[in-house]
Amino acid sequence: MENGIYLVCDGMGGAAAGEIASSLAVDELLRLLDRRNAGEGEAKAVPMPLLVEEAIFAANQAIFSRAQRNQKLSGMGTTLVGLLAEEHRVWVFNVGDSRCYRMRNRRLEQVTLDHSLVEEQVRLGRMSRSDALRSPLRNVITRALGTQSRVTPDIFEIEPEPGDLFMLCSDGLTRELNDAIIESLLAIDLPLESICTVLVDAAKKAGGHDNITCVLVRASG
Repeated sequence: MENGIYLVCDGMGGAAAGEIASSLAVDELLRLLDRRNAGEGEAKAVPMPLLVEEAIFAANQAIFSRAQRNQKLSGMGTTLVGLLAEEHRVWVFNVGDSRCYRMRNRRLEQVTLDHSLVEEQVRLGRMSRSDALRSPLRNVITRALGTQSRVTPDIFEIEPEPGDLFMLCSDGLTRELNDAIIESLLAIDLPLESICTVLVDAAKKAGGHDNITCVLVRASG
């Protein structure tokens, strides 16, 4: 988190390559998005969705170019989910299958749409939700930062209400814990950092087959 910018990236392409890709994405996004908070004139004049889109394009190009220059990093990439808070508005953006949820009035709602093969089949009505959960193709994502020269993010503008709780997470969490379990754990009366620990520990106990990352952000009154 930095100046109202919250990011979760889940790298892929081997341990070292995935870590490089996710690190490049975070560094580039923070550098470009923080220009607005720093009060730089040109950045202040750009509509927020366009600024987010430009930052994602730049991060994608940084990863893609790095992989092109180093054969050992070929094919590396990263998923991305982010939240940008400014005054009384929130922008959520994603590429891949890392997700953002919102908890409002103790009810959980998924904000983002997964860019994955099975989820897109579900949305088209070609696969049931239960079949998607069992599919051997559930790990196949259709968009990622850095794997292609261009990428298209989803960007959502939200008017938060006081008390809204936003959760950004990698698929390592949602693969192990269903929405009902996540909803019950988010309702626990603990500091946000402690709730994150509870969520990660629960996902580990449920299998912990992938990287598990979780960030919680609460809207103030």
